[in-house]
Amino acid sequence: MTTLQRRPSSAAQNKWLAKLQKQFPDLLPPIAAITVFLIVWQLFSWLPGATLPGPIKVVTDTRILILYPFYDLGGTNKGLFWQILASLQRVAVSYILAAVVGIGLGILVGTNKTVSKALDPIFQLLRTVPPLAWVPISLAALRQNEPAALFVIFITAIWPILINTAVGVKQIPQDYNNVAKVLQLNRKQYFFNILIPATLPYIFTGLRIAIGLAWLAIIAAEIVMSGIVGIGFFIWEAYQNNAISEVIIALVYIGVVGLLLDKFMLWLESVIIAQGQK
Repeated sequence: MTTLQRRPSSAAQNKWLAKLQKQFPDLLPPIAAITVFLIVWQLFSWLPGATLPGPIKVVTDTRILILYPFYDLGGTNKGLFWQILASLQRVAVSYILAAVVGIGLGILVGTNKTVSKALDPIFQLLRTVPPLAWVPISLAALRQNEPAALFVIFITAIWPILINTAVGVKQIPQDYNNVAKVLQLNRKQYFFNILIPATLPYIFTGLRIAIGLAWLAIIAAEIVMSGIVGIGFFIWEAYQNNAISEVIIALVYIGVVGLLLDKFMLWLESVIIAQGQK
């Protein structure tokens, strides 16, 4: 009886080990690269005249931030979890709005040549403006930090979504349109059965680019907008206090969150496309 009870556990453990061994060749290169990078960084930090702390000192100086990310002492004195959460909330609101407006305008531009010719110069002009350049304009127009930050994210994220959607609509094969005419599909049927499935890969390419730009934009916006909770303002305040180790650990968190956002969008794309193919 005891032997029978242990078999499922042993089988599950062997399955987990087999899966780990299968993934090990993919995990080894990045682990090795990160290890080498940390060693080189530490060696450079020991050189005479080095101004940046090494990884050992960064971990030592920021151990409270690492071990206690959930502390909240009021105002902007909060742990990294709350700083990142505040930034992510701003990104989520503006990114969703940018996705809705960008996809809608992209479909309009892609399906109407006159609208495309009229709006394309404006889009090409505005999309080249850096996020930081929008900060003073948004502050002057909206007069408050929070809505100004949301606008900066929105205006930065909308362009890749809009442009990629428009390109996707224009790249719909003519055979698809011919089939739609033969079957006499109405606008609603054409939209859901032809246009959206054909342009979905282009839309998600824009969405993936936009989520990275949105995350970059909120950091830039929060750095120059004082007095708000957010990882960008946290970095600026740490720099003002000459806490370089805190700046570096915040940059690590920003990079990790950005990577997770990109992987999430990639996973969401695979799920939605797989569902559409069924």
